[in-house]
Amino acid sequence: MSGQDSQIREASQCVSMADLRTEIDRLDRLLVRLLSDRQRYIERAAEIKSRRAEIRDQARIDDVLAKVAEEAERAGLDPGLARAVWLVLMERSIEIEFAAFDSQRAK
Repeated sequence: MSGQDSQIREASQCVSMADLRTEIDRLDRLLVRLLSDRQRYIERAAEIKSRRAEIRDQARIDDVLAKVAEEAERAGLDPGLARAVWLVLMERSIEIEFAAFDSQRAK
């Protein structure tokens, strides 16, 4: 954790917009790192899968959305927001996986 991240304030402890923005920026940095990790797994999936048709898996998409909505409920996050974000995330991940799959097979 960087020095900037060591002074974490809960939302209720923020007394100004500057405080809130600092914490939102900290969370954004964390989210970017986590999404970067997630993308590495997507790229690895493209290496493991033997057929392009395996990339879009509607049953898996439905399963992930259900799990995300459930976790959102537990965490106090609006499930509709979570599902909307994950739909975009998964669609873009599928595009990345298709591109990685095609690129690897073109070599």
